[in-house]
Amino acid sequence: MLKVGDRVVYPMHGAGVIAGIEQCEVLGEDKSYYVLKLPMGNLKVMIPVDNADHIGLRDIISEEQVQEVLQVLRSKPERMMGSWNKRFHANLERMKTGNLCDVAAVARNLIQQDKQRRISSGEKRLMDLAKQILVSELVYACEKEPDEVEKWLKELVLKGSAG
Repeated sequence: MLKVGDRVVYPMHGAGVIAGIEQCEVLGEDKSYYVLKLPMGNLKVMIPVDNADHIGLRDIISEEQVQEVLQVLRSKPERMMGSWNKRFHANLERMKTGNLCDVAAVARNLIQQDKQRRISSGEKRLMDLAKQILVSELVYACEKEPDEVEKWLKELVLKGSAG
């Protein structure tokens, strides 16, 4: 069981800290909820304790995994074919895995695609979400400030596209 102060990742939302565990009555039944404070967007999310594993709540990545994410960001973007709608859904499914390497690949691909030719507004929102999720977890994994991580990511992706 997680405890107050633990740093965790909530897929499709990003990384945060468990700020508390609260009891709430829902449909006449008492349930325990993790209160997750997400610094990116200043959100507070309540997650049922008994459903945390099912929704993919997980620990922050390790230093070794940070290196894997950096390798993904430095690598050449994948060229996705099909309509923007097909690409959007493929990228969305990839992000839902909760795997930060998948999120990094989506961010890298969409950033590069947007530089070459403007992406759709839906893909732009997905790109922004991928960057936000990536930044939120790397802030905790690397013990850096959000601005520092954002600048670092931008440099990594730009260097990767030059290679």
